[in-house]
Amino acid sequence: MSNSAPPTRYNRRRALLLAGLGLITATAGAAGLAWTATHAADTAATSQDASTPGPSESLAEPAVLQSSDGVLDVTLTAVADTGQVGGRAATTLRYNGALPGPTLRVRPGDRLRVTLVNQLTDPTNLHVHGLQVSPQGNGDNPFVMIEPGQSFPYEYSIPADHPAGTFWYHPHHHGRAADQVFAGLYGAIVIDDPDPITVAADRVLLISDMTLDPAGTVAGVTAMQRRQGREGELVLVDGQRLPRLTSGPGRRERWRLINACTSRYLRLRLDGQELTLLGIDLPAAAPDRVSEVLLTPGNRADLLVTTRAGVSTLTAVPVDRGVGMMAGSGMGMGGPSNRPSDTPLALATLEVQGPDAAESRPIPGSRSVRDLRAAKVSQTRTVTLAMTMGMGPGAFTLDGRPFDPARTDQTVGAGDVEEWTFTNTSAMDHPLHLHVWPMQLIATNGVATPEVTWRDVVNVPAGGRTTVRIAFDRHTGRSMYHCHILDHEDLGMMAVLEVT
Repeated sequence: MSNSAPPTRYNRRRALLLAGLGLITATAGAAGLAWTATHAADTAATSQDASTPGPSESLAEPAVLQSSDGVLDVTLTAVADTGQVGGRAATTLRYNGALPGPTLRVRPGDRLRVTLVNQLTDPTNLHVHGLQVSPQGNGDNPFVMIEPGQSFPYEYSIPADHPAGTFWYHPHHHGRAADQVFAGLYGAIVIDDPDPITVAADRVLLISDMTLDPAGTVAGVTAMQRRQGREGELVLVDGQRLPRLTSGPGRRERWRLINACTSRYLRLRLDGQELTLLGIDLPAAAPDRVSEVLLTPGNRADLLVTTRAGVSTLTAVPVDRGVGMMAGSGMGMGGPSNRPSDTPLALATLEVQGPDAAESRPIPGSRSVRDLRAAKVSQTRTVTLAMTMGMGPGAFTLDGRPFDPARTDQTVGAGDVEEWTFTNTSAMDHPLHLHVWPMQLIATNGVATPEVTWRDVVNVPAGGRTTVRIAFDRHTGRSMYHCHILDHEDLGMMAVLEVT
């Protein structure tokens, strides 16, 4: 499951990048005048070199709010608040004063009601990422905007046949999404399986990143960092730096990993432990023994961890998504960039000791998963992802146009199955997210995906293409598809889809 780029991919990226360097060099000085924030210092406090993880505190998972009698009724208050982050007092954005927000646990067929109260100084809203619920009215409606001091009553009807799994919630206000997620607004949603897997522990692990300035507030971001997609100096698990998990040998645990980073790709390893992947975003057709898992921003992984005695480190291995070449090409001149580190990052430690509990129950086998490869395709479409030479809003486009909420970019018939090919003309990978309707991955760069693979975020490689099939059933209405590097979404790489 490695995502390291072969030489041919590197050369393609380089060609795409160098083709525009003349324009980039000409505009770099002017772009420097637009930089209004500084990159945080304090690297000693934020070092997470995997070779020396250092001391850690016990993992404290988010509070859990569980549905009862088919309903979960909660209030989420978005507020700036102060608490401990990375061993120091920090003022971040939080839901209900917590980082992350509470985990919302529901069942298929439940009704989820969320009153979102905005105590921020900017507008905000809420997106229930991955849930297959209506985008209309008070549902997963990305066009709702909640002004400071106001509230909004969201209500989601979870279909009775909704896939069980791990999902999440975060703001989706255009132009503010990256800032608000980077500053701490995110939380998990779990849809429980009617026939759950018996495990010794069921852990929700939200991985996020942020940068704090010397005053303990969330650092500002430069124009270049937005263009690259910012990556924070602190990488957190459930809001903690390098937390410690403990277990006994021979136990089977379920780890629900969520990539809540604004831009960072996560190639995760837990060497020394036995890992079985149950699915990324949505349940897979069959469990798969793995040594690592790649999560683009927005992806989730459902893992069974069968524990072995010893100390293991959950590590994020470097991923080439094209940013390193931008930072090394002169595009970062005139101000700080956030070129990704070539050093693996330690995220958490797992200490396994004590008597062996030898788990004897078998891992669940194959399950029936919908396959659209033999379905009748009503229409094929190509969507082009591109980057212009600019630095501001509109610098990133879909089909040559920046986002306009008043414009409908694609109109689809309810119940149709369509095949979409996302073509990336830029020198950077882009994770493409479609709200409401999941996507079956068909091919990447023309190479067919052999197994049935469902995602709600698919990676579109630099200079490459990704083909998916989508069944536009269950719901109608207007929603969005966009790059889940949230800075790119805010800079225009988003479009409107309407199912009628």
